[in-house]
Amino acid sequence: MKVYTRTGDRGLTSIVGGERISKASPRIEAYGTVDELNSWLGLLIAEQECPDVQRRLMTEVQSRLFDIGGHLAGTPSAGIIPENIAALEADIDAMDSSLSPLTRFVLPGGSPLAAKANIARTVCRRAERLMVAVSDTVGLEPEPLVFINRLSDWLFVFSRFCNKNAGIEEKFWQKQ
Repeated sequence: MKVYTRTGDRGLTSIVGGERISKASPRIEAYGTVDELNSWLGLLIAEQECPDVQRRLMTEVQSRLFDIGGHLAGTPSAGIIPENIAALEADIDAMDSSLSPLTRFVLPGGSPLAAKANIARTVCRRAERLMVAVSDTVGLEPEPLVFINRLSDWLFVFSRFCNKNAGIEEKFWQKQ
């Protein structure tokens, strides 16, 4: 099978059911951003410093992001189940239990792994905003939105956890 089909050469792509829509449509923008997020997770997973527990969870999350992309492209169900969200929440709680309480805004950065996690978090937030816009027009199941929202929380806590593991002190926002 060839990778190229030439069917998208004029700026249209097919979604589930065969409908052709513009590559600039909000649906395509949303699932393209979910794909970008998935690539950032792949980069985090590839980092040697990535803890095994989080590496395994992110690998599972990558498959769920493909499910969400399919839902954005028109499949009736994203297949996100409460256990997917609970797994993120359980790991957030586990990582957070080793961190100092949050009393100020943390600046992105620190270790390279933490900095990349923060970039992934911002891409995740963008994906969430785009998914909300799609949901407002064509409707989406609520679970993918909850999952993406929780994933951005997970990425924030993961970035803090990475800095702690690397022995790097967090830097905080300083008001002028």
